[in-house]
Amino acid sequence: MQKLVSYSGEADFSHGKSMYHGHHVEVYSLPCKRSRITAPFVFNGQIRKKPKTTIEILPDECLFEIFKRLNGNQERSSCASVSKHWLNLLSTITQSSNQESKGHLSRFLKGKKATDTRLLAIAIGANSHGGLGNLSINGNNPTRGVTDFGLKAISRNCPSIKDLSLWNLPSISDEGIIEIAKKCHNLEKIDFCQIPISNKSLIAIAKNCPNLKEINLESCSNLGNEGLQEIGQSCQKLKSISIKNCSQIVDQGIASLLSSLSYSLMKLNLQGLNIGDMSLAVIGHYAIEITELALTGLCKVTEKGFWVMGNGQGLQKLKSLTITSCFGVTDLGLEALGRGCPNLNRFALKKCAILSDNGIVSFAKFALSLETLLLQECHRVTQYGIFTLLVKSKLKNLTLENCFGIKDSVPGIPFPCSNFLESFSIRNCPGFGNNSLMLLGQLCPQLQNIEFTGLDGITDEGFALLIESCEAGLVSVRLRNCPKLTDKMVSELCKIHGGTLDVLNLDGCTSITDSSLVSVASDCLLLTELDVSGSGITDSGVAALACAVHLNLRILSISNCRLVSDKSLPFLVKLGESLAGLNIKKCYGISNSGVGLMADHLWNCDILS
Repeated sequence: MQKLVSYSGEADFSHGKSMYHGHHVEVYSLPCKRSRITAPFVFNGQIRKKPKTTIEILPDECLFEIFKRLNGNQERSSCASVSKHWLNLLSTITQSSNQESKGHLSRFLKGKKATDTRLLAIAIGANSHGGLGNLSINGNNPTRGVTDFGLKAISRNCPSIKDLSLWNLPSISDEGIIEIAKKCHNLEKIDFCQIPISNKSLIAIAKNCPNLKEINLESCSNLGNEGLQEIGQSCQKLKSISIKNCSQIVDQGIASLLSSLSYSLMKLNLQGLNIGDMSLAVIGHYAIEITELALTGLCKVTEKGFWVMGNGQGLQKLKSLTITSCFGVTDLGLEALGRGCPNLNRFALKKCAILSDNGIVSFAKFALSLETLLLQECHRVTQYGIFTLLVKSKLKNLTLENCFGIKDSVPGIPFPCSNFLESFSIRNCPGFGNNSLMLLGQLCPQLQNIEFTGLDGITDEGFALLIESCEAGLVSVRLRNCPKLTDKMVSELCKIHGGTLDVLNLDGCTSITDSSLVSVASDCLLLTELDVSGSGITDSGVAALACAVHLNLRILSISNCRLVSDKSLPFLVKLGESLAGLNIKKCYGISNSGVGLMADHLWNCDILS
């Protein structure tokens, strides 16, 4: 017993052995389980906690194999939402072909939201919602923007993509675009602007995307002729191509492209390129299916280039032509274009300083199908040229912008009447005055739509001569920033054309007052759009409009009318029963509470305040 009492836990005490050896009794201890240790392990005085069991301790190779075996898109999306680490791993797995993913989704990333992480999330999640069809990225996050890693994820997971637009992404390269080309064979449209890619990207797209129909390239300084040559040879379904400010593309690239696509290409836009007369000659010869052509800032093209293009007889199907800032456009070249484009319907000529009256008159004489013409900053075109053009052509729509060569004068010879012009717009041509208005009315009795902007020289007297001559009845009248037009003109207009007038815009006509609104309320039976912004109307004028039983306005703008106050609220609410849009910006007499009151009542009307 003494031995038992003095036991200190040393080695002489053991399970299953005798603890006391006396003369009469022997005590025996049965074997027992080892006790569970719940306290932390202590080694060298430091506490080490037992590590938790978690899937995160698995190496990436194991997680990769697990993720590869996920069958459904929903499971992949759920796993991707666990952590960025899992999202990155999932994005590296090529998604098996899914027949249900037909590319119904459109996604747009801009500025700070344009990151690889968001792109990975789109790549993983798109297939569970019908597949990605349209991806547009504009700009970059300044610290963690879109790179080739994000584009590769799109290529592996979104083979259904058809429309890809990449703008201002300095961190991507050929590597990312080539991966897209190799795996996204359904691409039909690409739009690249200011991205550092080379011909390798275009060649890969051309070889792997046979369904490509539209290409837009802008400010991609590393692109050259080789890429365009491959596009021309491989993309026989291409319908539209636009190339802007790509400095390495020259005549050879344009020639090889157009000669290969002469039977498919329908739209062509060339801007700011180092091309010359040879390219225009190729257009004139090979562009036999082109219906829309735009040429901008081609400084190396001369008169010869436009002359050869017009005489090439290849533009027989051309319907729309725009020429901007091309100093080689002369009267001779324009006449040749008129001869060579017999089906041209719309023509816009902008910033062509050398062109004169003879050129536009000769062009219209031969372009017998021409119906719409825009002249902008053509300062050698005069009043005589404009009205001669109207008489000798079948123009239906004419627009003049910033043409300072037009002077208001009485012509020395009479002009015959033209019964074709229906719409006439003139903006910021200060020389256009009352004499020109009178002549316009005499020559064009079928006018229905007129727009005058920034004409300080026209007055009520001149405008009265015009509206009295319009036999067909004016439908749309837009008079912006014409300060000398007054209530007298509006009253005359409403009396004569109130039965046909649909749109009346008097924005910035500071001499307009409540009397004009009274005339509108009294005589305009079909008016749906009225704009009196920046005028001198008051609450009384708004009340007059509201009292017109027959008036059924859809759009009303009284912005910057500072004499309109909360007293107009009940009248605006009454007018709002038919309104779809109401503009009361800068109406400082209307309180915020008044705006809220209107919003409560006019729930079917968009209010700008």
